[in-house]
Amino acid sequence: MNHINKVKEFIIENFLFGDADKIKEDTSFLESGIIDSTGILELVSFLEEAYGIIFSDEELIPENLDSLINIAQFIERKTNSGKD
Repeated sequence: MNHINKVKEFIIENFLFGDADKIKEDTSFLESGIIDSTGILELVSFLEEAYGIIFSDEELIPENLDSLINIAQFIERKTNSGKD
C-alpha cells in the first residue's frame, strides 16, 4: 500500500512539522491529538485532490480517516469500486 507513504508524508509535513516519530500506521490521529476537526477537513481535501475521489458525508467517519491504515484501506475501496 503505497498510499500509506503518500498520506504519511502529508501528515508529517502539515501536522507534525517534520516529526515522523509521532506517527505509526495504526496511530489514531484524533486520540493522539495529531489532527483536529479542522485538520480532518484539510486531510479530506488532500485525499480528494491526490486520489481523484469524492467523500460523501457518510464516509467522513473515523473508520475511514483516523489512521494511516484506515485511510489506505478507504482509498483502495474507493479507487477499486468502479473497476469490476
